Amino acid sequence: MRRNFNPLLTLFFIMGFFACSEKTEDQVIEEPAPFSEEYRPQYHFSPPEQWMNDPNGMVYLDGEYHLFYQHYPDSNIWGPMHWGHAVSKDMLHWEHLPIALYPDSLGYIFSGSAVIDHGNTSGLGKDGKDPMVAIFTYHHNDNGQTQGIAYSNDKGRTWTKYQENPVLKSPGIPDFRDPKVSWFDNGDGSGKWIMTLAVKDKISFYSSPNLIDWSHESDFNPEWAAYGGVWECPDLFPMTSSNGEQKWVLLVSINPGGPNGGSATQYFIGSFDGNSFTTEGNEVKWIDYGADNYAGVTWSNIPQEDGRRLFMGWMSNWQYAKVVPTTVWRSAMTLPRKLELVEVGDRELLASRPVMETQDLVKSTATLKGMENTLKDVLFELDLQKEGEGPATITLSNDLGEKVSLMIMENQLVFDRSKSGKTDFSDEFQRVHNAPLHGLKIDQVKVFSDQSSLEFFFNNGEMVMTEIIFPNAPLLHLKLEGFKDGGKINYLQSIWDQE
Repeated sequence: MRRNFNPLLTLFFIMGFFACSEKTEDQVIEEPAPFSEEYRPQYHFSPPEQWMNDPNGMVYLDGEYHLFYQHYPDSNIWGPMHWGHAVSKDMLHWEHLPIALYPDSLGYIFSGSAVIDHGNTSGLGKDGKDPMVAIFTYHHNDNGQTQGIAYSNDKGRTWTKYQENPVLKSPGIPDFRDPKVSWFDNGDGSGKWIMTLAVKDKISFYSSPNLIDWSHESDFNPEWAAYGGVWECPDLFPMTSSNGEQKWVLLVSINPGGPNGGSATQYFIGSFDGNSFTTEGNEVKWIDYGADNYAGVTWSNIPQEDGRRLFMGWMSNWQYAKVVPTTVWRSAMTLPRKLELVEVGDRELLASRPVMETQDLVKSTATLKGMENTLKDVLFELDLQKEGEGPATITLSNDLGEKVSLMIMENQLVFDRSKSGKTDFSDEFQRVHNAPLHGLKIDQVKVFSDQSSLEFFFNNGEMVMTEIIFPNAPLLHLKLEGFKDGGKINYLQSIWDQE
């Protein structure tokens, strides 16, 4: 439609523009849309604002995956811990809920777990329903660490702390924390609750008939395990091996002492008889050889018809977590992963694989042309097949000269983020990371890229490296060496898109 020109109106507009320009104090600075800030992950979980670390209380109920997490709502630096809370139907798209647990006179709310108390063994349920029970560590600067419980009878929306907390007091040990609780079935219709607890540099197992009264069963701390720092955030669960045998897996996070400095999570494969855990072999194994997967645990109460063992970790490292260059929020979680036991040669490994739900994020698919490509977005999943027996390299860069590289050598993996952009906030962040292959032959690599992270899955998750990065411009130039032509790339949609 043609519009008539009005010179008087135009003059008024120009005068108004300059008048407003002079009143800079009245100008409104437009804030970024929620979850669109620089470096904000677009398909990994992150808190709406302020500080976050360990995932806690991961439990499934009635179609919802619950994620609680260590949270300080008043600062983007660690402080008095609360339990933040979110729920999801697919472990990717999250609804943020009000804070679940606040500190009180007994202390801060440190890490722990949550269960559905089937049969209401605790007596905390009402109206014939089984309660959701959270088991967590109280941290008090004067009184050390104790274990408390809280319960919910409305699917985790509101919580009541148990009136007689704490339910387990420390035997005089300062580091006495991070209870991971699960039900152990004796096989005859009876059973008991097992608490796997981190006690300085060992794991202690406790049992209870009701989540309230606890008895010590045994300790686990083999001489050959990785130490170097305190043991934290354990998890214990049964799994079926590749030959159909039932085994038990024990996760233990350690800080410092990881394979690339600072924080990391080791695992042990063995047996558990309801009283003690016995491991096989004496090799230290890590669930992730990158620098940025810590304190990960698995969801409880996954339906039997699903049957997966589902894991998520904190995507950071205590070496620099408090100083990474984000302000509105601090840190994110890894992709949710399915854990499986696999045989690789004469070694049994715990494989980590991106959950199948990630495929729902795919919005377009393309085939790479040659060994050098310019990508259209940093939100992608890359699937590459290695060429032959020689070395191979994946390099992502931008026009500023910033880059990251992943090199597959004969006996090791090498990841270099020393020139990745913002790195001067920590000398430790700039270090080159190495992962020994122990004879593992790499044939396939899957890469998940988000705004500030890269997750590498080798041979369908037989080995994993998770790394965070902070480039000053998107790393959209991809250069490959030693890979077959025709690699696939899936561009992924932000979980915050409302289309």
